[in-house]
Amino acid sequence: MHSAPSPARARGWALAAAAFAFASACSQPMTPPGQVATLDELPRPLSAAERNVRDASNSFAFGLFGRASAAGPGENVFLSPLSVSLSLGMVLNGAAGETQEQMRQALGFGAADLATVQQGYRDLSALLRGLDKSTTFQIANSIWHDRRYPFRTTFLDAGRTYFDSEVRAVDFTDTEGTKRAVNAWVSEMTNGRIPTIVDDVAEDDVMYLVNAIWFKGTWRSRFDAAQTRDAAFTTADGTTQTVRMMNQEVGADAGFRAFSDAQVEAGELAYGNGAFAMTILLPPPGTSVDALAASLTPARWNAIIEGLAPRTGWFVEIPRFTLTYSRELKDDLIALGMRDVFVPSRANLAGMSERGDLYVGFVTHKAFVKVDEEGTEAAAVTNTGIRVTSMPPGFYVNRPFVFAIRERLSGTVLFVGKVARIP
Repeated sequence: MHSAPSPARARGWALAAAAFAFASACSQPMTPPGQVATLDELPRPLSAAERNVRDASNSFAFGLFGRASAAGPGENVFLSPLSVSLSLGMVLNGAAGETQEQMRQALGFGAADLATVQQGYRDLSALLRGLDKSTTFQIANSIWHDRRYPFRTTFLDAGRTYFDSEVRAVDFTDTEGTKRAVNAWVSEMTNGRIPTIVDDVAEDDVMYLVNAIWFKGTWRSRFDAAQTRDAAFTTADGTTQTVRMMNQEVGADAGFRAFSDAQVEAGELAYGNGAFAMTILLPPPGTSVDALAASLTPARWNAIIEGLAPRTGWFVEIPRFTLTYSRELKDDLIALGMRDVFVPSRANLAGMSERGDLYVGFVTHKAFVKVDEEGTEAAAVTNTGIRVTSMPPGFYVNRPFVFAIRERLSGTVLFVGKVARIP
């Protein structure tokens, strides 16, 4: 976004990462040369099961993001709640009793039965993958199980059916071979952006349920690299850093939308045909990005999104940055109500095996995002381990912010994060 930020507006900033919502394939008759036609509606209405998964995923998104943000005040955060939900969704197929109930509630599904949840995961994932041929959005799932352990065939088949999972029987006693195989798959599914997810294979590990998401989108209106310049960015702790600031004056075809009220200043830039977009939230002067992150709920998010309106002739400035993030999510999930599945004496994963000695040992998440003049590349991997026992009108991102990558038409949040300082 262009125009030099004034010292009064340059403050520490935080990025809140991407929520993707769904869009449909509809072209408009007047499309500028070299630009893909705008998608204004989904190719079909969302089913009740898909709406259930979207709403649950978004509710889970802000609960999980709030926990991660609060644990790192003044620090950068970037994660994909959708990736975490998909990995745990595969576990849900094998959960029973109170364990399943706690997982369903923590993931935001409420009273929805397992069949509805499974159908929603399957259909929504398929829909998201095909919304914009000019944008890459890939979802991949895999189940790696120790061939010595008697997992139920019905559980493995449910992974294939509802999550399109690759199912691989491996020798977990060959710890180096298992680690290499899982990490090679993860690296391939994320275009090398997340090269590893497994550091060590513990002797009591018997299954990994892995989700990988890779997104690569080109701005509908790209920034001119020749116009990128040094600019001041004030970090969350009040210090000033020099960053490379991209800028442009957005036209009618840029797909830029904005909203503001007393609590937030929001701007959104579209990718490709407009199905996917990055939504950036700036706190008002005097309010920290951590407070903004803590205030986000599904209802508040929806109100902001509904308030976004097209803007043209605005100057838009966004810093160029690359961010990596990793977090062990076990404590966060316990705090969200998913308790028993982590306790060996209480976990009920009877749908996975008859033996009754399984529990979740860890949920590891890694994420990557790169924002530059061309667009955005983002990736995330989740591994759930099963164990046995006064400027001109414009939008100036020159202070800490929250951002999300989302699919606009379905309202699904894919990634969400905050940036306290430019990495």
